[in-house]
Amino acid sequence: MADRVVILSNRPAKVKDIINIKLTCPGGKWSPMKCREAPEFRHYFNQIWKELDIHV
Repeated sequence: MADRVVILSNRPAKVKDIINIKLTCPGGKWSPMKCREAPEFRHYFNQIWKELDIHV
């Protein structure tokens, strides 16, 4: 998992936002599967998806 996520705009790509990630991984283990159980994960997940310009 990354410590930060850089969100780019549509073409031409420009930095739209930089989100610094700080998770408290359960059990003190830094595996991606364990970190997804952190209480903050859902907040970051939703924040990142709201920033993306995805039109389905």
